[in-house]
Amino acid sequence: MLANYEVSPGDKKFIGLHILFATAALSIGMLFGPLQAFEHAGWDLYPYIQPLFKSYYQGLTLHGVLNALVWTTFFITGFLTLTTIYGLKRPLRNPVLNRVGFWMMVVGLVTTAIPLLLDEASVLYTFYPPMKAHWAFYLGLTLVVVGSWVEGWGFYTTYYAWRKENPGVRTPLMTFGGLITMVMWQIATLGVAAEILTMLLPWSLGLIEGADPQLARTYFWFTGHPLVYFWLLPAYVSWYAMMPKQAGGKLFSDSLARFAFWLFLLLSVPLGFHHQYVDPGVPAGWKFLHAVLTYSVFLPSMLTAFTVIASLEYAGRKRGGKGLLGWIRALPWNDPSVTAQLLGGILFFFGGIGGITNASYNVNLVVHNTAWVPGHFHLTVASAVTMSFMGISYWLVPYLTNKKLWKPKWAVAQTWIWFVGMLIFSNAMHVVGLLGAPRRTPLGLAPYIPEEWSGHLLRVGIGGGILFIGGYLFIVIVAKTAFARKAEAADIVIPVAEAKHDPQETPDWLDRWVPWLIGTVALLLIAYGPQLIDQISNISLTSPGFKVW
Repeated sequence: MLANYEVSPGDKKFIGLHILFATAALSIGMLFGPLQAFEHAGWDLYPYIQPLFKSYYQGLTLHGVLNALVWTTFFITGFLTLTTIYGLKRPLRNPVLNRVGFWMMVVGLVTTAIPLLLDEASVLYTFYPPMKAHWAFYLGLTLVVVGSWVEGWGFYTTYYAWRKENPGVRTPLMTFGGLITMVMWQIATLGVAAEILTMLLPWSLGLIEGADPQLARTYFWFTGHPLVYFWLLPAYVSWYAMMPKQAGGKLFSDSLARFAFWLFLLLSVPLGFHHQYVDPGVPAGWKFLHAVLTYSVFLPSMLTAFTVIASLEYAGRKRGGKGLLGWIRALPWNDPSVTAQLLGGILFFFGGIGGITNASYNVNLVVHNTAWVPGHFHLTVASAVTMSFMGISYWLVPYLTNKKLWKPKWAVAQTWIWFVGMLIFSNAMHVVGLLGAPRRTPLGLAPYIPEEWSGHLLRVGIGGGILFIGGYLFIVIVAKTAFARKAEAADIVIPVAEAKHDPQETPDWLDRWVPWLIGTVALLLIAYGPQLIDQISNISLTSPGFKVW
């Protein structure tokens, strides 16, 4: 049984280092989120923290890079290290490979952080040219991405060794989902790797005179939207393979879970042009194709919603829940790990609806580059993803440190505080975006703000303040747990959900890699190949760099 396998102390320490760097990045990045929200509400605090942080845009860049890129990437690689080791019941085959990858990420983080802190890279986390950052910013991002690739290669070699020893055995679901996440990530990040290595890094070093903003945006969004699924799929690993156990039930369908993961691999990359509806360099036909593919990714999302809700209903009724919705009340809402993931899922329901809106061409023209957009992605990365990662941390940190969670009731309260803050903040951002408020813009002191925006911007500030409290309460709980003086008895186990039906009954084609990888590559070539060939063959490296902050 999986529950009988014990991860070695050395591997626990290695996984813990990932969580440490992830949480440290989050603790810094979260400082700037409320500062943006307060500024929108008219409470501009940036003049009081200069010269430590020089501008609104420096804070906005730090918030995006540390929270959306560093917190997620370090946490995910650490968590997937655990799901690989624990799921396969064996240590990493080439641990040196994984450690090299991790320290590459750390060096990349430091390399990126220096120009960010010196206000030499306030280009926001999308880093669109012709805004030009210091070359160290691009180099550091490259090292973080490549380091995550190297860690992924360590997962693949471990899986290959396990597969040779276990022919015909279904891959444990937690490992299966983690491997697909990393494969999708390595395919998706080819776009941003090409952007940085062939254009932005040589440009920032003075080796080429200009950049092509249109091609750069195409490269970025090749990666930029799949990035959302790199965030989400590890949360889905927990929702499928762990949370049903925590809730006291079983996974409703192992087959549906695997099918959903394959569809995410197939469909999550070739849809970046729905972020470029207003780009004149992308023909309308290609925008239409990517719109259709964007709507198609709704299918695995609905499969996930159905399977996870069915698993939770089974657990709730097993716990005594009666009536149409009584099973919801019967779930273990006193467990902070479960509560965080349940509330994150509720917020993500609204985020998914917003995603459908963004994918619609006509409606997208209304909300494009308005405050609606950050309102939407705060319901993804800051809700479904971050709340799930917080929930996972509430059992993962105790497991890694052999220490009991500090103040579990406080942890439950923390999840509700974050939930309420996000409801207020994201709703206000959606509404003020529909009223025409631009994104990436300091709004609080602008002279042109219509009166009808004012109340909603005030709610943005209130929601940001509540999120500030909830976020740093999470940091305190995790830190107090990890650095407690006394270790407790080893009674903390990794929750592994049993499926209602034996995974060996899952069809063989749902555990075979080659057909799905071929399909993924083929669809990418169809959706991106002709446009990339056209844009690269007509490349125009004529735009000089600008420092606009």
